[in-house]
Amino acid sequence: MRRTRGGIVVAALSATLAATLAAAGDLALVTNQNSSDLSVLDIDARQELRRIPVPGNPAGVAVAADGSTYTVSPDTKTVRRIDPETGATLAETVLDGGPIGIALDADHGRVFVSDWYNARIWALDAGTLAPLAELETGSAPAGLAVAGGVLASADRDADQVSLFTLSDLRRAARVTVGTRPFGLGFAPDGRLFVGNVGSNDVSVIDPATARVTATLPVGDRPYGVGFAAGRVFVTNQYADTVSVFDLATLAPLATIPVGEYPEGIDSIRDTGPVVVANWFSNTVSLIDPATLQVVGEIATGDGPRAFGRFILQR
Repeated sequence: MRRTRGGIVVAALSATLAATLAAAGDLALVTNQNSSDLSVLDIDARQELRRIPVPGNPAGVAVAADGSTYTVSPDTKTVRRIDPETGATLAETVLDGGPIGIALDADHGRVFVSDWYNARIWALDAGTLAPLAELETGSAPAGLAVAGGVLASADRDADQVSLFTLSDLRRAARVTVGTRPFGLGFAPDGRLFVGNVGSNDVSVIDPATARVTATLPVGDRPYGVGFAAGRVFVTNQYADTVSVFDLATLAPLATIPVGEYPEGIDSIRDTGPVVVANWFSNTVSLIDPATLQVVGEIATGDGPRAFGRFILQR
């Protein structure tokens, strides 16, 4: 009888959570490394809806349009596909190197995971997470980004970015950037912005020519790059700030104080808000991309990293 009653209670709670998520607005799926879980945040309501256990200290994250959330747990070398509405793990695989960054290639049904220790990227089936191929990179690949038929890898210890064509997974170019590139992202206009944590700047790459077209000075230890309202946003880990540039002219616009040790960054559509994960503050900051003001904050689990694209737009 106790088991039956307990089952009824659990089922009722699961149904309530699912209904709550279904009724929520845009979501942020934030990996919390220290507490080994995933915070599901309702951006409109500015509240945490639930936390999903994710063993192994997750950091990397990528969110599909259907809500499937891919996480990378470096401590256990595990990649998972999670349903944020039920909290269920839909697929998982254990890799044999040092998985860290992740990006989704929705058009070809693949996810890519960087291997920090072995200078490679795994291509996995987006549904089953079965390995499909391995791509050679420079030393210590970290952040990954996909757009415009191109996969980009920030090869930190090689001070370069590797560019691959998605159609055939061929490496098309290696581009020398600043010192120790880590996070990167494609702008809406197709240019690639790369945060160099060693030289405190951002390299701007034209993927068509595989050339650096500009270098932007930022704060101490730039980590993640995001875009909204015709502007570029860069998290500065050691400065506890976000640097902002005009996307068209690359002119500096503002330096915005946020929480402590900002890392992952993503945005809700082009109008925002821009969402910043503050690793040491256990919060995300919400920035209005038009006014360049912090307009809200939401508590998370312990050690939010959100390294990747973590917004689910409804």
